[in-house]
Amino acid sequence: MLLTHEPPVHFATLPNPDETNRSVLQALKRELSGPDVHHSHYELGRYENTYIPLPAIPEIEPIRTGATLAAQSILQRERLKLGFWFNIMRPGDRTARHNHEEEDELLSCVYYLSAPRGCGDLLLYPAQGEVRITPVEGRFVFFSPKLAHAVDQNRSGQQRVSVAFNFGQAEST
Repeated sequence: MLLTHEPPVHFATLPNPDETNRSVLQALKRELSGPDVHHSHYELGRYENTYIPLPAIPEIEPIRTGATLAAQSILQRERLKLGFWFNIMRPGDRTARHNHEEEDELLSCVYYLSAPRGCGDLLLYPAQGEVRITPVEGRFVFFSPKLAHAVDQNRSGQQRVSVAFNFGQAEST
């Protein structure tokens, strides 16, 4: 189900996410010390983005498919390319303000695998001010890659785990 919020923010949910989330979290734990894992950058005391190749974590497929179907609906485009990564935020962690307009992204998304109460709101910064979105397990949040955003400090005492996606136009064949 897709819902829209201002500024252009779209929400979708994964049907029956509990088992999928459990499976992906177990796979993430299994793969974190794997040889193909890499991190993008160290900021604010942690590696922000954890990349695991799709073949190493096939459990992500229902989430990837759900994100792609919603993105196709939002963008009204059938052919999209996507990249994804994990964000693991320990208690006390936060993410600095940034955007995703490095390349040719059309849409950004976050999906919540584990979102304990108080784990840090998603902060969006449209021209009108700040918008806070509380993470909910099993929910996708879609927004423009040009929109500055951050994540508030995790005050939950537990890890907050999400999967982020960027969607762009697929290459012509």
